[in-house]
This record gives sequence, structure tokens and C-alpha cells, in this order.
Amino acid sequence: MSRWSDLTGGSSGASYAARFADLAASGADVHGEARLCASLVPPGSRVLDAGTGTGRVAIRLAELGYTCVGVDLDASMLAEARRTAPEMTWIKADLATLELPDADPFDLVVAAGNVIPLLTHGTEPAAIRALAEVLRPGGLLIAGFGLDAAHLPVPPSVDLAGYDAWCAAAGLSLHQRFATWDGDDYHGGGYAVSVHRRDSTADG
Repeated sequence: MSRWSDLTGGSSGASYAARFADLAASGADVHGEARLCASLVPPGSRVLDAGTGTGRVAIRLAELGYTCVGVDLDASMLAEARRTAPEMTWIKADLATLELPDADPFDLVVAAGNVIPLLTHGTEPAAIRALAEVLRPGGLLIAGFGLDAAHLPVPPSVDLAGYDAWCAAAGLSLHQRFATWDGDDYHGGGYAVSVHRRDSTADG
């Protein structure tokens, strides 16, 4: 069981979608992740939203002209994504054993919403390797997640040194690191958004 499943029981899709709908209705900015992704790759790029949840990031990027695929293991979350955007591609899969029906590589993979620390313990390196393998050479993996109890709904399990080591083992090198999805510089702290680039000499 993933930490996410342990936390939610795999039945929180409707409540999760409602919470973000209420935030958007109140005027809150709920598209910071999509905006940062859009600053990294041009419209028309292929984007994989890993741990897509209700599809919030992928749907916004599609509205901005990106070709997006969302993947998640939580059927209740994917049901909300399919209800909101039935024309988009939504795949139920475990990131650690990811197999996609379309072999075309992606320009960017985004893992927002504490996806990495909410994976099943011990599967994180395999998940990162699987995400690296679907990137084109030179493609980007961007992941934002909490590093301490104040920024996580579960006990902290990932630090930046460990995450960078997993990425390096998967053929990814650190490109940029931010403190927020608004692109603020990272100078330490309990939350980080990391951008890693796939080796440009890697096989496509």
C-alpha cells in the first residue's frame, strides 16, 4: 500500500476535487504548478502528469495548449479527472511499474502534490527510474514535495540529497531548484520544487 492509500483509503477523489473547486471559487490561485511547467517547455510539448490525482495540473496545461496524459493509482481521483475532462487520456497505474500504451517520449514529467513522499516506501527509486525512462533525452522531471512535518501529511521520508541520488541513478541531473511553484529561489526550508534534466545522450 502506498502512503497515499494508507492516508486516504483510496476514496477521497470527490472531496479532494471539491476542496480545490472551493479554493478556485474563492479567488485562490490553484494553477501555480501548471504555470511553472509552462515556463519550462513551450506549448505543444508532451507532458506526463505523474500522480495526477483529479487532473488539475494536466487539465490546466491542456487548456494552455499542451498534450497531456495523467496517470494515478487512485481510482477515485481518476474518476474525477475523467468526469471533468473525458476527452483526455487518464491511466490507472503504479508509478514504480509504469507501462504506458503510447511509446512516444515526453518533454516534461510533473509530479506535484507530494507525490514522491506518498509513494510506497522503498519504491521511490523505481518510480523515478520509470519516469526518467519516458522522458526524451534532454526532457525535464519536475517534482515538488515537503521535506518536514509542517509540509507533509505523513512523517517525512525523503530528503533532497536522497532524491538527487535517486535521480542521478536514473540518468537525471539537477537543473533548477525552487522554494515554491511560483519559482522563488530555494535557500533551504521544508518544501522544494526540483527540476532534473535527462541526460541528452540517453537513448530515446
